[in-house]
Amino acid sequence: MENFDRENKYIRAKERVEELKKFYASLFWYIVVNAFLAWLNYYTNGWTYMWFLWVVFGWGIGLVFQAISAFRLSPFMNKDWEERKIREFMEEEDRDGTDVKRLDRWE
Repeated sequence: MENFDRENKYIRAKERVEELKKFYASLFWYIVVNAFLAWLNYYTNGWTYMWFLWVVFGWGIGLVFQAISAFRLSPFMNKDWEERKIREFMEEEDRDGTDVKRLDRWE
């Protein structure tokens, strides 16, 4: 049982490291691409219309959500919440003695 717990911890840690790597790669490309677009914007019209900001804001929103996920900043529906719900549903099934809930009782 100890090896099983240790292996699960290792797998979760590895998944977290992969998630962080993906975030840092996205951040790197966000900076590189947006710096290029800012330069291109300046080169073509000299800041008369800063169209590159649309990309910065749009992509930035996605990057913020990725950071919230990667750094576990969300107080709602995070990994702990998922694990608690899984345990809760498993215990509920154990109490009921069934593997699958019947849907026809809701009709």
